[in-house]
Amino acid sequence: MTDQPRRVLVIGSGPILIGQAAEFDYAGVQACLALREAGVETILVNSNPATVMTDPDVGGTVIIGPLTLEFVTRVIEEHRPDALLPTLGGQTGLNLAVALDDAGVLAQFGLRVLGTPLAAVRAAEDRGGFRSLVTGIGEPVPESAVVESVDDGMRFVEMLNAPVVIRPAFTLGGGGGGFAHTPAEARERIAAGLAASPIGQVLVERSLLGWYEIEFEVLRDASDTTIAICGMENMDPMGVHTGDSIVVAPIQTLPDPVIQRLRRCALKIVRALKLEGGCNVQLAVSPDGSDYRVIEVNPRVSRSSALASKATGYPIARIAALIALGRRLHEMPNPATGGNSAAFEPAVDYVVVKLPRWPFDKFPSADRSLGVQMKATGEAMAIDREFGPALLKAVRSLDPRARGWLWEDPAWGLADDAPDDLAAFLAPSDTRLWRMVALLRHGWTDAAAIAAVTGIAPWFTERIAELVAAESSVVGAPLTDAKRAGFGDADIAALSGVPAVAIRRARRRAGIGPAYRRVDTCAGEFPATTPYFYSSYAAPEVRPPAERQSVIVVGSGPIRIGQGIEFDYCSVRAAWAIREMGLDAVVINSNPETVSTDYDACTRLYFEPLDTESVLDVIDHERALTGTPPAVVLTFGGQTAIDLAKDLAYADVPIAGLTAEAIEITEDRERFAGLLDELDLAGPRGSLAGDGDELRAAINSLGGPPVIVRPSWVIGGRGIAVLRSEADVRAYLATEVGWPLRVDELVAGIELDVDAISDGTDWCVPGILEQIDAPGVHSGDSVAVLPPQSLSRAVQERAAEAAGRIVLALGVRGILNVQMIVAGDRVVVIEANPRASRTVPIVAKATGRDVVAAAVRCALGSSLADVGLETGLAPDGELVAVKAPVGSLWRLPGVTDELGPEMRSTGEVLGLAIGAEEAHALAAEAAAAHAPRHSPVPEPVAVAVGSSGA
Repeated sequence: MTDQPRRVLVIGSGPILIGQAAEFDYAGVQACLALREAGVETILVNSNPATVMTDPDVGGTVIIGPLTLEFVTRVIEEHRPDALLPTLGGQTGLNLAVALDDAGVLAQFGLRVLGTPLAAVRAAEDRGGFRSLVTGIGEPVPESAVVESVDDGMRFVEMLNAPVVIRPAFTLGGGGGGFAHTPAEARERIAAGLAASPIGQVLVERSLLGWYEIEFEVLRDASDTTIAICGMENMDPMGVHTGDSIVVAPIQTLPDPVIQRLRRCALKIVRALKLEGGCNVQLAVSPDGSDYRVIEVNPRVSRSSALASKATGYPIARIAALIALGRRLHEMPNPATGGNSAAFEPAVDYVVVKLPRWPFDKFPSADRSLGVQMKATGEAMAIDREFGPALLKAVRSLDPRARGWLWEDPAWGLADDAPDDLAAFLAPSDTRLWRMVALLRHGWTDAAAIAAVTGIAPWFTERIAELVAAESSVVGAPLTDAKRAGFGDADIAALSGVPAVAIRRARRRAGIGPAYRRVDTCAGEFPATTPYFYSSYAAPEVRPPAERQSVIVVGSGPIRIGQGIEFDYCSVRAAWAIREMGLDAVVINSNPETVSTDYDACTRLYFEPLDTESVLDVIDHERALTGTPPAVVLTFGGQTAIDLAKDLAYADVPIAGLTAEAIEITEDRERFAGLLDELDLAGPRGSLAGDGDELRAAINSLGGPPVIVRPSWVIGGRGIAVLRSEADVRAYLATEVGWPLRVDELVAGIELDVDAISDGTDWCVPGILEQIDAPGVHSGDSVAVLPPQSLSRAVQERAAEAAGRIVLALGVRGILNVQMIVAGDRVVVIEANPRASRTVPIVAKATGRDVVAAAVRCALGSSLADVGLETGLAPDGELVAVKAPVGSLWRLPGVTDELGPEMRSTGEVLGLAIGAEEAHALAAEAAAAHAPRHSPVPEPVAVAVGSSGA
């Protein structure tokens, strides 16, 4: 074993982008904590303030700044690390490490690369080198050509005379790639791929559209011990990016000899690459299982490794970090049982289903077709004993307010007739699962026909058909049968024509409830202590030990625009603060990418949907374990958690620091306007409108446009719009309007985000963000600065006092976010959010104050003095922070980047400096580092499997 380094530089992945999300915060946190436990000092560079890893008690020496060659070189020169760990920062981290090596920086400062050598990274990422390596060890690849010009690519296309797929080198989430069915499409795609690739190289490859896609997550150490942690099967066949596909683990449809053949291939490739750490291998298998091809390798932890970790309970990123230090798998204990060794392949006795979460609900004009370029912003995962119940639970996990299993778009017209073109109707899109279900429900086709048209394995379509058939037997059958089939209370209620609460009451009277099973990596074969649980109606109970009062933190579910990684940051910091108080921190969440769904982050983790049914079931289970009702914290789970308040209150569940009434007042625009009147605080002039006529009357009463219209109970500015003309009014009325809505004057001035923390008696404002963009642009899309640079201290104190009066009037203990506009000498209050906001991690990073810990302790009964805060607006810190938004909309053809009151950015970066000018410059540099390298090219229309274009 080589000498252990003293100081290691860890490169983060930067802002949340489509294709690069919270999974790298999860990986970075695991790795940094493992390195520090091993006695290694860590230096972390990242530009994303919303991450857990960028807190000093996790990342060590944390530098928040641009992920550019120039900036990281300066960090190396100043801090002099002796090693670099590049495989935890996604494609951003890998590309930056390669750039540092190419520029001679690593050699100049004597940095050795830990874990996977850069030569192996280049071999895996360079399309030509990888193809040569794989064929050199006797494994098959699709016919392909590596090209660096459009003309060379077209010569190969003409020679092949078949559909092709273009895969740019060193890109993220399939960026710049896609299928081409005609020479014209191929020319366009090759040009886009060359522009997207940092090295100007693409692989032009024979299309395997319709073959099954299989992934293996593999670990290898320096002694060549190589293990497959998890095999995963994409339900969607080749042609859909795995991030946009339904993914199932373990592999369901292939016979074991085929699975073992693919597993041996994956291990063989990783050994040939001499990778040290985690790696994802993607393969294509012919539908009859007789043939396969190697597609690609990701020589780093990835979205799939996070999914595999949560699916099995095996902490891949943590073990990979220790491998990078030179540890051997057989030297490390089994991370779940504490015995044996880490050199084992996990076994599972359940099924895991992952569903993508797309942003099309915010962008109805977007091209909803799916291809090799990823479009999903996040994902939800569910666990159950069989595929059917796991799929139904995954649908419930996507978003309780979105489409459920029974949803059907009336525009499909299936109530009257079958679609004219089944292949076109079932082309890959975000609604394909629901389209299949609707066709089966109406009897227009069968499972075999759907499999033939879509290329989805018949085993999956048969299981989906069984679920649809089970719908008809729900009414009149024993309730236990419907629950064992996987149907949620809301679905049973809809099918039975009764309220969902009636189903819950019937269950409780009959003593029908889920059992909770442990995720233990060994299918129950050995004793395990992992505090990681899932519910099932088809499994016996495994009761965890619980001796202390528990506090439940409800997470925020899959990442989406408007509700991102900042809420995972808040959930994790809340759980840590609760444990420090001597209480059991219990987390409920459904997102496999996140730190909050790492069972080490809490006392007990329940991987469950964030709907009323599942949350109340966990509350009942915790009450039975501890003998006392648990406290429930909703304020750190975004709008998803807040939306549960009314149902929890109806069930007599106490919500820590918050009441359903306080939430109702802040979320209902009219009631909040009434509160401002009671407190003699200024709000925008306006009134309520219940239809189009009232909307026009309200606009006229304000003297005409511009006005801003705001529905209630939304996040990310959903449904909010600025109307500047009669044409805008007509266009808005043509959308799905959330009546009633508030019609307000568009106030000109400087917009502020104010976070207030209260103990019920006193209040403190730890920081105020000034939005640089004008009111009418969503604060998540605006550049912002903390502390405000254009407002006097006196004005800031007036804003803080207004927030303090609101939080006390609402009776909130904990945190409240208030948005205001300073207009001349007026402070105009726009809205209040009875929860943490995306501002919280920014305030924490800029001021050094643990905002979340203070808020959760106040919610549970501590005073401001107990948590070290003084009443009023806190003093400014030494640093100026500038937040800049970063978007991924180039991946969504049909969506404009025009800014308005509905949020569009997927992530953000932060510039921190002594002065505002330098902070602005750093934020601009950090944002520019993640700008797209090319103009998007629309995906061609998907061609049905079995047709001439496949």
